[in-house]
Amino acid sequence: MRARRALLYVPGDDFHKNQKAASLDVDSVCLDLEDGVAATRKKEARTTIAKSLSSLDFGRSERLVRVNPVHSDYFEHDLAEILPAQPDGIVLPKVADGDQIRTVGKLISSVEEQNDWSPGSIILIAIVESAQAMVNLASIACAEVRLQALIFGAEDFAADIGAKRSASGWEVFYARSAVITHAAAQQLQAIDMVNINFQDDEGLRSQSVQGSRMGYSGKQIIHPNQVEIVQQAFSPSDEEIQQSVEMIKDFNQHQDIGQGAFAVDGIMIDAPAVRAAESILERAKAAGKITSDQMTRTGGGHT
Repeated sequence: MRARRALLYVPGDDFHKNQKAASLDVDSVCLDLEDGVAATRKKEARTTIAKSLSSLDFGRSERLVRVNPVHSDYFEHDLAEILPAQPDGIVLPKVADGDQIRTVGKLISSVEEQNDWSPGSIILIAIVESAQAMVNLASIACAEVRLQALIFGAEDFAADIGAKRSASGWEVFYARSAVITHAAAQQLQAIDMVNINFQDDEGLRSQSVQGSRMGYSGKQIIHPNQVEIVQQAFSPSDEEIQQSVEMIKDFNQHQDIGQGAFAVDGIMIDAPAVRAAESILERAKAAGKITSDQMTRTGGGHT
């Protein structure tokens, strides 16, 4: 699965901002039809996004479009105008249950078939941001084969349960953890909440490091200045990569002599520790820091 360390939202009705986003070295660009666009400009935004998808070179960046919710008056028009422009994926907000995911999956499949595109070529990402969504996470996470990630919408979730947002984020910690758990259970990526203060670099860095340690694959961002900080936070360091390579090699050598666990500098190394090391190398590979050949040479995957 591709790296989605940073997912940058861009107002879909602003072609100049779309051009700017296309020039950035960011993992995912999400052209927005929902919260970033006024109700009076939805139609113009669809036209602008279709033009951007067909005319702009986004380089290595994934080209996503956030449509309006399934239950909204805009949803059908969004898909009808955006899918023919063949985005890489659709980001579906305010997902409440698995049925909504399946509905959108069928609509995308129909368009793929009509255009003779490869089945599953347009992926789905679901934003879970309500109490109902948290209760239904299990059904959401396994609803559709083209679903590749869950996004945690902290601001909407806090509003839905009547919580007051804080810098510590303890009021959304349960939901933030639940999203990771259900995503991991279905081998999906989990993308963390937005830091709405795009001028607070230290707060963004701290929140990103915390999200990475919790198990998130990446983070939503709302400003180009956030790209570098977030992508660095969700990329394994050179030291982590080297330690992981050495741990896996040592583990495999001990396996060859019939020893399942061993100690290094007073720390017990066993199968769970090696799985964590393999996860670090997978993230490093997705981020372009190591190659598939380098992964193979570590001898990983024995656990």
